[in-house]
Amino acid sequence: MISTHQIRCTGCAVSIPGERIPANFRCADCGSLFEVVYPWSAGSNTGSTSVSLPNPSALRWLWQERRTSSLAIDQSGVWRFRDLLPIVENDHITTLREGNTPLYELPRAAKSLGIHWILAKHQGMNPTGSFKDTGMTAALSVAVSRGFQWVACASTGNTSAAMAAYAARAGLRSIVFIPDGKIAWGKLSQSMDYGALTVQLRTDFDGCVKMVNKLVMTHPIYLLNSVNPYRLEGQKTPAFELLEQMDWQVPEHVIVPGGNLANSSALAKGFAEMKQLGLIPRIPRISIIQAAGANPLYRSMMENGGEELTPVKADTRATAIRIGNPASWRKAVAALKSTGGWCEEVSEQEIALAKAQIGAEGIGCEPASAVTLAGLKKLVADGRVGTEERAVLILTGHTLKDSDYTIKYHRGELLTASEEAEANPAERALHMQLRRPPMVLDANLDTILRTLDEQMAVPV
Repeated sequence: MISTHQIRCTGCAVSIPGERIPANFRCADCGSLFEVVYPWSAGSNTGSTSVSLPNPSALRWLWQERRTSSLAIDQSGVWRFRDLLPIVENDHITTLREGNTPLYELPRAAKSLGIHWILAKHQGMNPTGSFKDTGMTAALSVAVSRGFQWVACASTGNTSAAMAAYAARAGLRSIVFIPDGKIAWGKLSQSMDYGALTVQLRTDFDGCVKMVNKLVMTHPIYLLNSVNPYRLEGQKTPAFELLEQMDWQVPEHVIVPGGNLANSSALAKGFAEMKQLGLIPRIPRISIIQAAGANPLYRSMMENGGEELTPVKADTRATAIRIGNPASWRKAVAALKSTGGWCEEVSEQEIALAKAQIGAEGIGCEPASAVTLAGLKKLVADGRVGTEERAVLILTGHTLKDSDYTIKYHRGELLTASEEAEANPAERALHMQLRRPPMVLDANLDTILRTLDEQMAVPV
């Protein structure tokens, strides 16, 4: 089945067989990243003399039928779409039954913004609590098929948790490089629990990336960061799920957090393939939202239209997107331009408020996910998202990924005085309404009842 695809450089467009890809996943000629192409891919040159495109109606029926199967690969929200990611044989697949994540409505947030529809595709409901599982099942299965015994990644937390879990499931050994003191402990605990060799380096995420790249170039260790194009094959499948959940009606907007910037291009690839195969008539606008303290793509788009990117020293409490030199920025620029989307930045105060609003819907997410709602507010405010248009937020991580953040917010200990001062009066009022600090009372029934009466009198 490996012969059904090739690897194409996103820079110079040279195509090579998948098994010949360099260990650092960089083109030897131009240094750009690769993408996986199939006979049905746009501009494909896989060597196939006769391309028979899958039948759209048959695919829709098959994908739904697999949901009733008891086979693990059919219960996976990635591998039940395996017809469109034929990268490994079925017996090499490692799955934790990832995907099939819920699509929620956010009626209170929509009302607050004055628009009719906000939907949230919650990738935090994956087995290890983040969207990384969809990509990890694909790339790690390739590692298994090619006989690797060791896998490695640099991580701000979610990648390490996903890699360690899938490696353990496959019986492989894993090595995690994380920046010392700059990771949510809930995420670090996962990689340790799943048996990874965890190395904290006295550097930032970008420094960890440099070290892991040197390692894989000199040792038989398979790199599982998002520069690995097989990661993106798994990460494109939420686009398929989303369309299926919307009865194949295409939303006008998909809003994605911007960290290392591979996820936006993966989703864009998924939507493009759906259009190429005749499953949908158009693709949604994909917009990318970055934290103001880790905004190299936003600066690039504002300063030179995405032609060049200058790394920044990343500083944000949204640790999953605390990345100053994103590897996949060119792919992200291509996604923005091909879909007609935008890139925005949001402040720490705006992220905290958006996270609390999502939590108030009974859903919750990690801080990095909340940039989507914070960014959508700006897109609505200046008319780029219309009141009757459907916007889907991609929530990338579970709320328990960074519980310290949530606790500090509700206790009023998260934001600095200057950050609080950035909020306008409406935002300050919303903060006051949403904060729910714990109350400490005497174990006295009269005191408890009096306090409850006071709380019940407060309008929601």
